[in-house]
Amino acid sequence: MSSIDRIVQYVKKRFDTGNSFDNLVNNIKQQESKINFRTRKLIKPEDLNSRGTLFGGTVLSWIDEEAAIFCMCQLGNKNIVTKAMSEINFVNTATTGDIVEMGCVLVTIGTTSITVACEVRNKDTKQTIIKVDKIVFVLLDKDGKPTPHNKKKK
Repeated sequence: MSSIDRIVQYVKKRFDTGNSFDNLVNNIKQQESKINFRTRKLIKPEDLNSRGTLFGGTVLSWIDEEAAIFCMCQLGNKNIVTKAMSEINFVNTATTGDIVEMGCVLVTIGTTSITVACEVRNKDTKQTIIKVDKIVFVLLDKDGKPTPHNKKKK
């Protein structure tokens, strides 16, 4: 049983909830299922900070690479660069021996840009480690200038 299902059972037992609550839960489940977790990493000692937990810079590097590959696949073009990242929210951490999984979801497509959201979570506990709501990549031409990619969100 997922953590969402356990929360739903708890709330239903303790409060009189109607259809609006069930609709909210279904929306949350749909959002949760949108991200496909495609890449996994084993946390090794070299991935840790001085506290013995996952170093933020390491996981941000993994996210940047994961998101870039995701965008390259969406656009069918590898000539992209990272333009911006929104607020980064570290929620939990990982330690040596943990397996984490990363995934991205398409947020929006502009004329020359593509924006994705990314999440890293513990594979076993499903606890979110970090979420980035918006990572913007821009397609460049051979001269390094932004160029239209002619893609639309499906």
